[in-house]
Amino acid sequence: MARELLEQARTGDALTVRLNGAWRIENIAAIEAALAQLSQAGAQRIIVDARSLEELDLSGAWLLREHLQSLQGAGGQVEFTGEPPSQFAFLEEISAQQLEETAAVERRSGWRNPLGWLGRVSVQQWHHAIDGVGYLGRVAVTGLRSLRPRHLRLASITRHIYETGIQAIPIVSLIAFLISVIIAYLSAQQLRQFGAEIFTVDLVAIAVLREMGVLLTAIIVAGRSGSAFAAEIGVMRLNDEIDALHSMGVDPWEVLVLPRLIGLLIALPLLTVVADAMGLAGGALLSSLLLDISLTQFIPRLQDALAPTTFWAGLIKAPVFAALIAMVGTYRGMQVRDSSRELGRLTTVAVVESIFLVIFADAIFAIVFVELDF
Repeated sequence: MARELLEQARTGDALTVRLNGAWRIENIAAIEAALAQLSQAGAQRIIVDARSLEELDLSGAWLLREHLQSLQGAGGQVEFTGEPPSQFAFLEEISAQQLEETAAVERRSGWRNPLGWLGRVSVQQWHHAIDGVGYLGRVAVTGLRSLRPRHLRLASITRHIYETGIQAIPIVSLIAFLISVIIAYLSAQQLRQFGAEIFTVDLVAIAVLREMGVLLTAIIVAGRSGSAFAAEIGVMRLNDEIDALHSMGVDPWEVLVLPRLIGLLIALPLLTVVADAMGLAGGALLSSLLLDISLTQFIPRLQDALAPTTFWAGLIKAPVFAALIAMVGTYRGMQVRDSSRELGRLTTVAVVESIFLVIFADAIFAIVFVELDF
C-alpha cells in the first residue's frame, strides 16, 4: 500500500518523490507508513511530483507538509513539479495568521511612536497591494481552468444572475426613471430661459445613455450585490465553511468567487439596458407633460441627438464595473476573520471601495472617450 501511495527515484543528488492515489484521512495509517519510508539519505534536492494524486484532504496535506519541512530542516531543498497542492497554501495561511496575531500584540504596544506607525502603515498597505494582485491572479487562473465544462458551475452562475440581475430590475428601473425625470425637469427649467426647451431631449438622452444609466446601475448593484458577496463569503469564513471546502480538496475560488463574478458580468450589462430604457421613458413622460413634446416628436428628436456610439459608450463600461464590484466584494469577504464585527467592517469597506472604483473607472472612461472622440 505504501508503494502505491509514494514512489521514490534517485538521480544524482536529487530524490524524486511521486505521490499517487488518495491521500485522505481514511488512509492515514498507510500515509504515515509511506512517509516513514521516505528518507533524505544524503540527497540535496527533494523533488515532489503531486500530479498523479487523485485526492488530497487536509489531513494528508498536513502530514506531507510536516515531513517535507523536517527534510528541509535536515538540509534538503524541497521543490515541486508544477504548482504545490492548494491545501499547502491554506496551511501556510493558518501559520501566517498565528504569527500575525502575535505580532499585532507587539505592534499595539508601540503606537505612540509616529515614525514607527508610519512605517507599519506603509508596510501594511504594500502587503495589501500584493495580496490584491495575488487575488486577481488567483481568480484569473481559476477562470482559465474553469473553461473546461466540468469546472464551470452553471447552476450557481444562473442563481447569481437571478439574484443580482432579475431581482434588481424593480429598484434599478425606479431609480433610473426618477433620476431621468429630475434631469429633464431641471434642464427644461434652465433651457426655457433661452427658448431651447427642445434640447431637453438631447440632454436627457445623452446623459442617460452615456453616463447616468450605467453609473447609477453600478452604484445600486455595488450597494446591493457587492455587500451581499462580502457578507455571504464572510459568514462562511466565520462558520469555517471555506476551511471545510479546503479540507475536502474543493477550490473555494471555483465554487464561491467565479460564479459570482461571471453572474455579475452577465447581469450588469442587461440591467444597464433596462436602466437606459426606463431613463428614456422618464424623459419622454416629462417632456410630454411639461414641454408638450409628444412621443411622435420625442422619438425623431432622440434619433437626431444620438451618435452611433452613444449607446455603446455606456454599455462598454458595464462589464468593467461588474468586474470591479464582484472582485472587491469577494476579496473583502475572503478577508473576514475572527468576529462578526470584522464582518460588518469589511462589508462596509467593500461597498465604499466598490463605489469609489466605479466612479474612478468612469472618470478614466470619460477621459479616454474624449481623447478618442468616441
